[in-house]
Amino acid sequence: MNLIAQTLADGLVLGGIYALAAVGFSLIFGVLHVINLSHGILVLLGAYLALIVSQTLHVDPLLTIPVVMVALFGAGYCYQRFLIQRAVDRSALGSMLLTFGVALMLQNIMIWVFSPDMKNITPSYAFSSFRLGSVTFDAVRMSALVASLVLLSLLAAFLKFSPLGRVIRATAQQTLAARLCGVNVHHVYALTFAVSAAFAGAAGIVIGIILPFSPSDEALWTMNAFVVVVLGGVGSPAGALIGGLLLGVVNTLTAQYIGPSFPNVTMFLLLVLLLLVRPTGILGNAFSPSR
Repeated sequence: MNLIAQTLADGLVLGGIYALAAVGFSLIFGVLHVINLSHGILVLLGAYLALIVSQTLHVDPLLTIPVVMVALFGAGYCYQRFLIQRAVDRSALGSMLLTFGVALMLQNIMIWVFSPDMKNITPSYAFSSFRLGSVTFDAVRMSALVASLVLLSLLAAFLKFSPLGRVIRATAQQTLAARLCGVNVHHVYALTFAVSAAFAGAAGIVIGIILPFSPSDEALWTMNAFVVVVLGGVGSPAGALIGGLLLGVVNTLTAQYIGPSFPNVTMFLLLVLLLLVRPTGILGNAFSPSR
């Protein structure tokens, strides 16, 4: 019984991190209708930036989250406005090929700059832990989970209550109506992508303090984000959270009771079953009601 409780606790912690890593992908897919194949590289950019800033300033890695988010917000805005939007204007497939090419290019630049070796971000409390009943919680993983939940809550509040969040939701639901109301749709798309890039960077920091990372991991995090979005539903932080928690629990249970080589098999089996039963995901498309 203790082993089951510990496995479930580890799965929930991992799931919260999956959710944060996927929420930006979900937002872009729901608003821009673009499959961003460079999402994983944005996650890794956040991890490497946090590594550099934390080592240079000798601060806790989690304190670098605002700096990294601001940097990736600006980069994400320019990336969408001047590259992706041009590809979208020509063809839907063009945007997918563009993001795939950018991911490959940045991956090779990262290998050249940082080397292909594994890196990790080690906070001062890396070896601390505490117990709650029979379950042991690692201090780093718990801090990562708390940071993930706080950031997801802030994004949900931003989309629901802020003027820009309402404009983003309106543009996603009825693009033509938003244009008729004077909304600069291309500007809103770029801002949405910028928000997504900022949260991808924050996810990279959270991932970097609990898992080793290297440039070759970019495809893994893009794939995980895609699975989480399909499981939970498009465009919703709550959907990303549910999909991430489900994926995290399934992965840890599979690794513990079937074998460490089988989580991906179970993950894709779950994905296929859900697509057969509920193609829109558990919560459905957050931006679909008015379509």
